[in-house]
Amino acid sequence: MAKINENYLKLAGSYLFRETAHRTAAYKEAHPEADVISLGIGDVTQPLPKACIEAMHKAVDEMACSSTFRGYGPEQGYSFLIEKIIENNYKGLGIENDEIFISDGAKSDCGNIQEIFSVDNRIAITDPVYPVYLDTNVMAGRTGLLAEDGHYAGVTYLSCNAENNFCPELPEERPDLIYLCCPNNPTGTTLNREQLKVWVDYARENESVILFDAAYNAYITDEDVPRTIFEIEGAHDVAIEFRSFSKTAGFTGTRCGYIVLPKTVMGKTADGSRQALNPLWNRRHTTKFNGTAYIIQRGAEAIYTPEGKQQVKEIISYYMENARIIREGLTAAGVTAFGGVNAPYIWLKTPDNMPSWDFFDKLLNEVNIVGTPGAGFGPCGEGYFRLTAFGNREKTIEAVERIRNNLHF
Repeated sequence: MAKINENYLKLAGSYLFRETAHRTAAYKEAHPEADVISLGIGDVTQPLPKACIEAMHKAVDEMACSSTFRGYGPEQGYSFLIEKIIENNYKGLGIENDEIFISDGAKSDCGNIQEIFSVDNRIAITDPVYPVYLDTNVMAGRTGLLAEDGHYAGVTYLSCNAENNFCPELPEERPDLIYLCCPNNPTGTTLNREQLKVWVDYARENESVILFDAAYNAYITDEDVPRTIFEIEGAHDVAIEFRSFSKTAGFTGTRCGYIVLPKTVMGKTADGSRQALNPLWNRRHTTKFNGTAYIIQRGAEAIYTPEGKQQVKEIISYYMENARIIREGLTAAGVTAFGGVNAPYIWLKTPDNMPSWDFFDKLLNEVNIVGTPGAGFGPCGEGYFRLTAFGNREKTIEAVERIRNNLHF
């Protein structure tokens, strides 16, 4: 009989969003008359930008003609998209074409990147945290067992809460891999230049690698918040950046993102010599991935046209107006809320320190609204709750009105 990877048995219950979906489905089945509004999972609702649709239609037509048909493309991505990414997102920052790898999204990349590192590495994650960072390392065997306090042995947890303004403090024990997300999912908060430089300097001093998830960079409004970690001096030596078109331009269903991995980022071999990570990722990427579809990459390229930029700006403005409505509505209801300024997530403090899964049930049962319990993002998320701004405007306004007028604390 085939032996299993028993690291999977160490995982804590079901995936967070599957559990919320299960509870929601059960409620809907028991209450078919209920008008349930979801402000939970971070999926978008606005259609793709018109420029992207037109570009993909054109690419489809190319596939119908032998002279323009495309078969296998370069696994790393087509140069037409990579060049646009550099020109628009990394101009003047020294990023080269062969340091960008087009993929099917940041979620896959954030999970897959750990494959090029030894299981002996110690990881540091913020708490609360996007579950994919932790769960994929558990699957790989890079952690111990789950303790009663909700923490895995062998992992360095960086607590983020209202008391430290959701800015993680440097750990006492040196980690090898440091996961940072800015703007942050789930808290919707950010690190400014000074705060991020502290982490870059720390990584350089300790020969750590920062895995920097910048999937929500397009939502940044504050000038003091970097749009990319490579704006910080020294980051080219210690950072890998993950980007996504999912929340930027609605590609959650069409799937496209990319990694930026400078050739100057190094790891260590068993004999102590230094090894560039870029060729290792290139080998992994080209061996296990056949490349993002040509049609999708043409759609992503269109984001960088003048029309595409304007349309993406309008989409982001739409969601950020939703965020403002939610944040201000919660404040008016006497609820303490964070985020929603540089990110499409609002992180609220549950009233009277109510357990976050209890608040999930209360919100669903009393006002038919679905959110995401903070405890699902880690022990430090207990007592908090995440709402997203990705719904349509009418439903967002109605949800806030329900909370203000009908939710009993």
